[in-house]
Parts: sequence; structure tokens; C-alpha cells
Amino acid sequence: MNNRQLLYSLLLAGMSLGTAWAIRGQFGHEQGAAWAGGIGGLIIVLLAKRKDWYAKAFHLTLASAAGWGIGGIISYGKVVGYARGLEFGNVYYGFLMLFVIGGLFGLIGGGLFGLTLASTKEKPVKWPELIIEMTAGAIIFYYLLIEEFGWTMTPPRSEAWAACFGMTVAMFWFMLRNKQYAAIRVAIFAGLGGGFGFAFGNFLQVMGRVSGVKFNFWNVMEYSIGFFGGAGMAYGTFTSEWADSGDSVSKRSIIAPLAILTLLIPFFVWDQSFGTERLIGIIKGFDQFADAAHITTYVQWVAFLLIIAFAGLSFYKYYFSKQGELLQYDEKALQVFFFGNLGLYTAYSLLITCAFMSLYRIEQYLYIVNLIIIGFLINKFQPSFSSRGLNVNRWVVNFLFVMALFAILTAVAVSSHGELKGANSRFE
Repeated sequence: MNNRQLLYSLLLAGMSLGTAWAIRGQFGHEQGAAWAGGIGGLIIVLLAKRKDWYAKAFHLTLASAAGWGIGGIISYGKVVGYARGLEFGNVYYGFLMLFVIGGLFGLIGGGLFGLTLASTKEKPVKWPELIIEMTAGAIIFYYLLIEEFGWTMTPPRSEAWAACFGMTVAMFWFMLRNKQYAAIRVAIFAGLGGGFGFAFGNFLQVMGRVSGVKFNFWNVMEYSIGFFGGAGMAYGTFTSEWADSGDSVSKRSIIAPLAILTLLIPFFVWDQSFGTERLIGIIKGFDQFADAAHITTYVQWVAFLLIIAFAGLSFYKYYFSKQGELLQYDEKALQVFFFGNLGLYTAYSLLITCAFMSLYRIEQYLYIVNLIIIGFLINKFQPSFSSRGLNVNRWVVNFLFVMALFAILTAVAVSSHGELKGANSRFE
């Protein structure tokens, strides 16, 4: 029964981040990844049903958003193309590099989320020290790997993966020095899930294109990295031991996380995505007779006002209506925020694709289906926590198994098709 509860909880965590990450495909970059990452962190808090985690739910959501958002600086368009080729070496390289990129997303996202879970009054995380070390790691490793050694992954695109790798190394050195072993476990499994999900998702995309079925298989790849990354982060969390961090939090400390989550991140998404030229092009693409300019204006204003409404209601409910200097939150209140946040992101996807005007993007409505399923099941499961520690030997074996699995998938992909559109070659 305990294993079944854990399995269902992992499924819900995967569906939540998977849905958000698939939506992120419409927006991209750091701000889109941050919005999705925050949703992935918050669902784990809700599934855990721990009052001390409810108290710092907004801090945990922000930590997850920041960690997954950092990976948004990585360019991977050409890497996806490597896996569409015909030569085993290029395709296998593409899958492995997608494993690395997805792994970096999850390692940083899971690491920062885990450190926030582990931070207590008795043993607080030294955030300024960590930020300085991660910044230095990014600079040092980018210079050494790219400028000095020339180990480029995706020329001539940005090689920001090296900076993220440096951040990851610095973060793990910080966690090891401070004996934050539970946070390490969360980071490892989030990274394993994100890496596997990205590479496996691209395999599904290639097979989908070969099948000839008319569907957005790029979106399948995006859902895959979110699903496995979210399930991995949840598994690392639920199989680790955590100290009680108290059931209340300072009211003043809520202001910044709430403002970033409800105002700053959504505003950046709106500002960078709802451009007039882009919207007019989308509308004319499926309805050349529509008044594209007027519809664009309405879409832009609706999207902007949704931010104001969400932020205003959130600040009222979670800050202004609360009395005293110490705040407590319950499960029901945080569920409202979770579904409001994911619901707003879903609405943004429907608006940016203009799927409210046409059924040409059928995958957009699957987000709503996922949202309904999550809402129906979220109160039905509660995983029991266990402490499984750090099993490095098993992780190495699992890593080698994944490498062998991708070699098999590479052979399948290479033998299943001719040259696909968008195929890239890394090695001549």
C-alpha cells in the first residue's frame, strides 16, 4: 500500500511538471522554465502534506522556479537535430547531450529545492555563500571548458550549458561540505529524471514524425522532460529524511517570493511572448480573414489583466488578510494557489496559440485534461517518507544502464527512417 501511495504521488508530480513544461514550450527561455519549475516544486509540497513545508511553501516554490529556470539559458535546438540523423555516432551524441542538458535542469532545480527543504533555524543554508560559489563556478567552468579547451556541445549556438555545469559542481561541493545529503539525493533524482525525460522524449518525437501522425511531437518531448523530472524530484524528496523546520514563517519573508511568483515571472513571460507581430502572424496563419490587429490587442490586454488579478488576489489572500508577524498556511489555501498558478499558465498557452479560436492545436486541450485529473486525484494520495540515503554504487550502475538503453534507442531510431527535416550533424 505504501509503495502504491508513493507511485501515485510520483505520477501526480510528474503530470504537474510535465503539463507545465509542455506549456513552457510556447514561451521558452528562463522565465518560461521558472514558471513551470515553481509548479513542479509546489505540487511536491502539497503531496507531502507536512505543515512545516506549508509554512515555507512560497520559498520552496521560488527555489524550484529559480533552479529549473537557470537551465533555460541553455540552447538545445541543434542538439535535438543531432538525434534526427542517420549516423549512429551523431544520433547517440544527440541523445547523450540531451541527457546532459535535461540533467542540468533537474540537478540545479532539485538541488535548490532540496536545500530549501533542508534549511532550518538550527541549520540554516548560507544562501549568500552558495550564490557566490555558484556564480564563480559558472565563470570558471565556462572559461575552462569553452574558451580554453574548446569543448563545444552545440556550435555555433550558445554554450551556456558549461556555465550551468559549473554552477552544478559548485552547488554539490557546497552540499557535500555542509553534509546536506538529503538535498543531494533530491538533486540526483531530479537530474536523472530530467536527463532521461529529455533524451527519451526526443526519441518519442523522432518516432512520432516517422509514424506520420499529425500531432505536435515536439510537445511530447517537452512533456517527457517535465514528467520524468518532476517524478524524479518527488522520488528524491519522499525517500529522504527531513528535519522539522517549524509551522510558521515571518510575514516579511513572504513578500519577495510572492511578488516574484505572481508578478515578476508572469510579467516577463507576457512581455517576451505576447508581441504584436507574433500574435498577428499566428492569427493570420489559420484565419486570413480575421481582424488580426484587434484580436491581438484583446489577447494582450486579457493576458496582462490576468497577471494583475492573480497577483492582487494572491497578495490579499496570503499576505494582507493575515494577522500577526508569523504566518501559517493550510493545504486548502495552497491548493488554491497551485491551481490558480497552473490555471493561469494554461490560459496563457491558450491565448498565445489562439487555441480559443481554432482547434488547430489539439494538444492545448490536453493541458486542461491533465489539470482536471490532477485536481481529482490530489487529495487521494499521501506518500510515506523513507530514508534511503546515498547509494553511489547503485547510481553508477543505473547510469550505465541508461547509457546502454540510449544506445539501443539510437539503433532503433537510425534504422527507422531516412533523413528527417531539421537533422543536424555534429561529426563529419
